[in-house]
Order: sequence, then structure tokens, then C-alpha cells
Amino acid sequence: MRIQSIEAIPLVRNLQDVFQGGTYKITSRNTIVTRVVLDNGIVGETFGGDEDQYQFEVCRIVNDIYRPLLLGEDVRDVEKNWERMWLTRVDLNNRGIHTLDLAKHCVETQAIAAVDNACWDALGKALNQPVYKLLGGYRDHVPVLAIGGYVMQGKTLADLEREVEYYKEHGIFGMKLKVGYLSVDEDIERAHVARKAGGPRFHLCVDANQAWTVAEAMQFARGVRDLNLAWLEEPVRWYDQIEGNARVRTLGIPVNAGQGEISRHGCRDLIVRGAVDILNVDVTIAAGVTEWRRIAAMAHSFGVSMAHHEEPQIALHLLAAVPNGLHVEIFPNYQRDPMWYDLPVQQPVIRDGLMYAPDGPGFGMPLRQDTIDKWRAR
Repeated sequence: MRIQSIEAIPLVRNLQDVFQGGTYKITSRNTIVTRVVLDNGIVGETFGGDEDQYQFEVCRIVNDIYRPLLLGEDVRDVEKNWERMWLTRVDLNNRGIHTLDLAKHCVETQAIAAVDNACWDALGKALNQPVYKLLGGYRDHVPVLAIGGYVMQGKTLADLEREVEYYKEHGIFGMKLKVGYLSVDEDIERAHVARKAGGPRFHLCVDANQAWTVAEAMQFARGVRDLNLAWLEEPVRWYDQIEGNARVRTLGIPVNAGQGEISRHGCRDLIVRGAVDILNVDVTIAAGVTEWRRIAAMAHSFGVSMAHHEEPQIALHLLAAVPNGLHVEIFPNYQRDPMWYDLPVQQPVIRDGLMYAPDGPGFGMPLRQDTIDKWRAR
């Protein structure tokens, strides 16, 4: 079970439409396929991330630094292998200015995540077990949410109603509505439209992507007080994630944050400072499955639940493995995430609002080589 080869492959695919969220717009779908080959012939393989600016740099670190570091190591030595990557100093031309170096640190944690996640797939295949079983096996299915409600040219409130109805017709448990790009009053109206279309049992939450000031977030929270929202995700701006989120929490709607954190240390601060009810830390950004499971265990001891930012191919196993896991997220719109539909040989089963974890070993989602070849970035 020794590691014989590691390879990170960047994929890039331009999208036909522009998808606008609270603080960003999406025009392409980027991801990284990572393969770990063991000396017994087993190939661990997964994909993840949506990095564009630093995608090639992430792959360079995997291929040039972490590959020689881990060649010959036993894939079962999960903690040892992770710690070697974590403690290795990578020269990313840092300038010693904290605010400028944060992005560089995220490049490193994404590279660690790519390797660590593929190693978990290889380990599951070597032991003939799905990853969610290796991580605890709390359940074999997770409620599934649609990420939607994007602001798009020409899109009306009637279109939003039809979008919610489409999710319900296709067995989706609920929806994460994008807010923060329009005015607060417009977003309050959109949330009311989504609740009316979804009905009282539809699991409705909103995601501002750090678009609002604390005052704006609280204005929105008061305006949707009667909608029984499942959570407000990243309601306040990046510089006020702790105190700002803590103030928004006082209005009674659960606050979900952590998507921008890249380690258990940042997540620790959100938890102990009372800034979150839910963490949505991303396994493909925050140093992989090994670090994510530490965060989940820490959160559980504080009564904090775990969600996940996108990446259902891995998130499904993580959320199924722990007792404080909530919902897996997908883009039911092919135009928003064509890789989710074209890269895996087969997607997990969705039925009655639930996504079922594959029974196959590892992550149970073999990838299509023709898709990798077609969209490989040079």
C-alpha cells in the first residue's frame, strides 16, 4: 500500500451563462483531478476545488513538492503523511505581509487537500470500504440542497418561483438562495417568493457570500423573521466574520460560516467566539479529509453542526460519517456545474430529498478519462 505516484491535473471549462452571487460572478468551472497510484496497482482518484487564479500553482505544488515528499510512504499512515505536507515550507514568493500572504497559504492548503483526498480514495479502495464507513459510518444518506437563485440577466421573480418548483419536482430537499447582490429589500422580497413557492416544509436558507454590513444583515434578518429560514450563510463582510456574525446570531436565525477558513484554527476561533451555529468549511480548500474530520469533531463538542461548501463527490461521505452533519449541496443546473454531470461515470442516487452514499470502495465515483482529456488545461 505504498504510494508509487501522485499527479494533479487542472481542468478548465468556460460556462455559457454568467452566474452572479453576492460578491462574485462565475464564468468558468475549474477543478483539479488528483490521482494517487499505489504499488499494488490501486488508483485513488478524485476531483475538487473551483480555483481559477491559482489553479496551476496548486497543481505545481502537488506535482513538484508533495509528490517526491510522499513517494514510498504507506497510504495508511494518514496522519503522518498529512503532517509532512503541513509542516513542509513551500516557497510561494511570500513578502512577509500578512494580508498578502493569506492567498498563498490557501494555495498550500488546496494542494494538501488534493493529495489527502485522493489518498483517502486509495485507502478506501485498498480496504474495500467506502470512505464514509472509514470515517465513522453514521448514516448512508444525507438530505440534498440545491444551490440556486442566482442573479442573472432577465431573470424575474416568476423565474425564481419556477426554479423552486423545479427543485421540488426533482426530489431536492431544499434550496440555498443567493442574496447580497441586489438591495436588501429586493432580497427580502425574493426570499418571501421562494418560501411561498417552496411551501412551509421546503428547507430554505440564504447565502450572502459576505456581501452585507452587520446593519444590512440584521435588516435582512428582521425582514425574513417569519420565513423559518434554516440559516443565513456568510451574512457579513470578510473583515467582520467573528463579532459581526455573533451580533447577527442574536436575531434568532442560525448563522452558517467557515467557507473561507483554511484550517481547524480559523474554525476554532469562529466556534469559541460564538460566531456560528453551522460550519460550511470546504474539504477541497481546507487541507482535505484529514483536517475536515478534526474540525467536525471539534464542532460537535461545542454543539455546532457541519454543512459543506459544494463538492458533493466528497462532502457526501463526510456528512454521512458524522452525527453533526447536515446537508450536501449540488447545482441541479447543468450549465452551472457541467463537471458534476460529465466527470463522474455516475452520480449518487437522489430520492425523496436524500442523496445516498455510493457503496463502492473509496468515494465510489470513478471518473471519465475522456472528460479529463477534453478539458485538461495546458
